[in-house]
Amino acid sequence: MDEVFDALGRIPAYAGLAPDSAAVERLGGLTNRVYRIDSGEERLVLRIPGEGTEDYIDRKVEAHNARVAAEVGVSAELLFVEPAQGLMLTRHIDDCVTMTPELFASRAGAPARAAAAFKALHESGKTFEFRFELFAMIDDYLGVLDKLGATLPEGYHDVVKEAEAVRAALDAHPAALAPCHCDPLCENFLDDGRRMWIVDWEYSGMNDPLWDLGDLSVEAAFDDAQDREMMTAYCGGTPAPAVMGRMVVYKAMCDLLWTLWGLIQHANDNPAEDFWAYSIGRFERCKALMARPDFAAHLAAVARG
Repeated sequence: MDEVFDALGRIPAYAGLAPDSAAVERLGGLTNRVYRIDSGEERLVLRIPGEGTEDYIDRKVEAHNARVAAEVGVSAELLFVEPAQGLMLTRHIDDCVTMTPELFASRAGAPARAAAAFKALHESGKTFEFRFELFAMIDDYLGVLDKLGATLPEGYHDVVKEAEAVRAALDAHPAALAPCHCDPLCENFLDDGRRMWIVDWEYSGMNDPLWDLGDLSVEAAFDDAQDREMMTAYCGGTPAPAVMGRMVVYKAMCDLLWTLWGLIQHANDNPAEDFWAYSIGRFERCKALMARPDFAAHLAAVARG
């Protein structure tokens, strides 16, 4: 409570809010501390950034992109943000459930609703700050890990070398960039059964839109039927082989990237979960997908365009 009301004291419109006039509930968050605050008829969400996150998150970029996403209508209303420190206050989105892989499987139409939210963002014509560059981010994360003196899983650099074929296929037919979330954890989706909202814009930027779809497929553990539902809704019909191929290729690449993110959390002693196990699990899943025969077929479809 002290942390919450100290933070609210830095927000002019809420600096006078008394602890006995509000109900506070801790919400999820792997790297930050997030709280729901109910005061009278107002329901708010306060995000206090975690220590060390400034090493790999540009808070000014996040603030701009979160504001744009709210304007597009796919995210929560932004009430206050400290662009330098990362303190953020948003309006709570009512009557929604926070998604999980299990809820994506059990709530009818959930993959299609997520696709619709992505489509609204991607086709908004808006511009996000920052260019989400997959291979540049891998290099950057490796630099952070080197500074931290962290250990990489055995064979990581070998898989990065294998991924050069993926890079060549993607570069052969560059995608038109669009504003993308870039980190679609299930918990970043709020669903009321009719539409979805997306929250948490820390890693957002201009990117190939198929990254968002591939990454969501991994995070939500979609099966083939859920992939088809998502892609059909997004494309307005059966996706072309090259489009489906890009989504599948990004499923492997997001695991390759987020392996390093997890290792940074492990090196920073983040207690939210066992980040070494998280990283190893992602790395093994990446290797398994890249070793499948159909992965080569999807990669060839991407290369053909």
